[in-house]
Amino acid sequence: MDQKEFEQQLQDSVGVERGPYLGWDTCNKAMIRHWCDAMGDTNSVYSDPAVAATIGGDGSGVLAPPTMLQAWTMVGFGGTHPQGSDERHPVPALDVLDAAGYQAVVATNCEQEYFQPIAEGDDIKSYSSIEAISEQKTTALGVGYFVTQLMEYRNQRDEKVGEMRFRILKYKPHDRTESEAG
Repeated sequence: MDQKEFEQQLQDSVGVERGPYLGWDTCNKAMIRHWCDAMGDTNSVYSDPAVAATIGGDGSGVLAPPTMLQAWTMVGFGGTHPQGSDERHPVPALDVLDAAGYQAVVATNCEQEYFQPIAEGDDIKSYSSIEAISEQKTTALGVGYFVTQLMEYRNQRDEKVGEMRFRILKYKPHDRTESEAG
């Protein structure tokens, strides 16, 4: 396959949605507490249902920190999702890039946008699509492509609770010469 055909194959994956990817667990107070403890976040909206009710909770539970958005549907070390999830790779272009030798990866940035609170008792699912793939770039790390994944997060009522754009560089590292290695 020539370079033009390869890049067309990459571009053909832009906009194709995958999902849903279900959460392993219902949003729960224990996971929220562990997250807040690890982050040093003592905001009582994450520990007191009455306080959570003052900013959008229904009074029956606490709210989750918005930064936990991705945590509810992340795959584990085994790389699997719960039963009922889409079994396909959420970013199919990564397999294409790997097969072509672009096997190194570095995250370049992540942006999250929150639309409504996630509350204790919510079941979160995500959908994935590739928003953009750059033309081939030469960087200090090597030659590769910037891939921007758009994740959309929805609750059990199919309400959009947030989005995340995650951009990576999939690349072939530059060859190191003996003088550079020493």
